[in-house]
Amino acid sequence: MTHKYPNAVLMIFCKAPIPGQVKTRLIQKLTAEQAAELHIELSIKTFQRATQSHLCPVQLWCMPTTDHDFFTASKAAYPIVLKQQQGADLGERMHHAFCSALADYSHALLMGCDCPSLTERDLEQALTALTQENEVVLAPAEDGGYVMIGLNRPHPELFDNMPWGTERVLAQTRARIEHYKLRHHELSEQWDLDTPEDLERYRMLAPKVKTATP
Repeated sequence: MTHKYPNAVLMIFCKAPIPGQVKTRLIQKLTAEQAAELHIELSIKTFQRATQSHLCPVQLWCMPTTDHDFFTASKAAYPIVLKQQQGADLGERMHHAFCSALADYSHALLMGCDCPSLTERDLEQALTALTQENEVVLAPAEDGGYVMIGLNRPHPELFDNMPWGTERVLAQTRARIEHYKLRHHELSEQWDLDTPEDLERYRMLAPKVKTATP
């Protein structure tokens, strides 16, 4: 398979769709099983978006393990490589993934599975920015975090002791980028699906898709 950016890799962080362990902030509006089905739907859309135009190789970084049926089925359905997340917190897991990816590729992007607004064009813009000597690429989120980050070499200072899950993540990341004088590029602001309000927004915008495993 020929990729447009063969020296880059897109890493997708994904949790196994175990009811009660994914999309827990929606369980006040959905059952645990419905929240898991939504997680599957969002993940499938992410895999499709990431692979359909063959922009670059794609890795699916799984949690807690790679052997869940959903991951096995996804590997069979899409051109993705399964990897195991490792680390005590999100920052450690992200840094480990970048160290692993950048040992084999010149550029690496990392994203989650719950950002309906992130388009294929955004992915290509991020890859292009990394090839133009930007050291960091960010896709900021409305909630004060970010939905994607790209690097050309590991930067542990961007992930260590970060207040993950809060509205301060983006501001602190920008401050560290400035402190370390890293050349960076930001995409347009995105939104991810975490709250009941986000769910209503998604349902208004997105056509219904089959949520069964691929």
